[in-house]
Amino acid sequence: MKLDVDVLRYLTKEDFRVLTAVEMGMRNHEVVPSELVERIAALKHGGTYKVMKNLLKHKLLHHDASKYDGFRLTYLGYDFLAIKTLVNRGVFSAVGRQLGVGKESDIFEVATEDGTVMAMKLHRLGRTSFRAVKSKRDYLKHRSSFNWLYLSHLAALREFSFMKALEEHGFPVPNAIDCNRHCVIMSLVPGYPLVQVKQLENPEIVFNTIIGLVVRLAEHGLIHCDFNEFNIMIDDDEKSTMIDFPQMVSVSHRNAQMYFDRDVECVFKFFSKRFNMSFHECTADIDGSAVDTDDSGRPSFTSVAKDTGFLDKELSASGFTKKDQEEISKFIEGGIKKDASSDDEDTEDDEYISMLNEANTIGVDSLHMVDQERYSETVNNDYDVELVKRLNKVRQNAVTVARGGQKTFASRNAYKDKGGKSSNSSKVQRQLSSW
Repeated sequence: MKLDVDVLRYLTKEDFRVLTAVEMGMRNHEVVPSELVERIAALKHGGTYKVMKNLLKHKLLHHDASKYDGFRLTYLGYDFLAIKTLVNRGVFSAVGRQLGVGKESDIFEVATEDGTVMAMKLHRLGRTSFRAVKSKRDYLKHRSSFNWLYLSHLAALREFSFMKALEEHGFPVPNAIDCNRHCVIMSLVPGYPLVQVKQLENPEIVFNTIIGLVVRLAEHGLIHCDFNEFNIMIDDDEKSTMIDFPQMVSVSHRNAQMYFDRDVECVFKFFSKRFNMSFHECTADIDGSAVDTDDSGRPSFTSVAKDTGFLDKELSASGFTKKDQEEISKFIEGGIKKDASSDDEDTEDDEYISMLNEANTIGVDSLHMVDQERYSETVNNDYDVELVKRLNKVRQNAVTVARGGQKTFASRNAYKDKGGKSSNSSKVQRQLSSW
């Protein structure tokens, strides 16, 4: 999907308010009813339908009238919400060219006011080339239903957490700067992907360094799971940097040895084909770590000393037992900072939008992955008390309207959708009354 940020400068405060209202409604709706969007947005002078019509024109919303008149966010609309929040925080002020396209993300250049260039990674799970995320990733855990935007948010939060922790433990990774929704801001890594490098002055040194990174990760309790020439950056001094971390798992994962051997095999296979290296000699000392190897010189997973650190448990990587999860949950609960919100009922528009945007970054400071239930509970209890009160009031009013408790007043900009059904149809009322 093309990211055209020129549209961003023409969007008004009301546009972002309606986008945020749709985002809130998608927490428990696949398609958010039109009436619910209007009530959550609560524009002072009405005109919600006119705003939604403008957002539809720019493809920030998608209209769905198959079951009832409703809307959902597109990835472009989600991009704009994340970019707007990060710009308001002062993280960056300009978006530049596209650096790369992956099977589950897009990467762009961003710059600060003083000219510092960084990288912005937008996770886009659900593409045609990568829709089997439920079987290939463990973001869902025990949940049976999911939303692609929420899964992208989980992937971004997970990558930011791993990147921050690995940087603190001395691994060569980009500097994690900030995270919001499905967007991760990191330092721009100098150099090129290893797959684009045709010649190295010291391929043996680079090879031992890269294999050493795989072993060091295992010693800290983690396995990259996608460690190949596409996710390794090489600069002019032939220094290696790891990228792309959402798929990392624990060494106690049931398939940990398979993932470890696959990462090692990818490195061996690439250097053998690209640089014609032979591996008959036993590499008993790889990057300063004494590791047993097999006949071909490949590190053995069973011989890796996995007692250097416990990043898998600290970051809630997949693979450990339920008992371990309970112990880590206590640590997570103690690590999350609570901040009581104000109880004042009169909130300005800027504060209202800012409060909604800040709720999307809960849990980043503690660098722990939390599941959807804990995420929703924490946000509701700690960060947006006033917002939850308003949303509950909106739901009560909607139920009252659906049961005939009061008359509805259509917006002056109300319109009929393509199917010719009114936004106040009986299907919408039945949907609201089923809450």
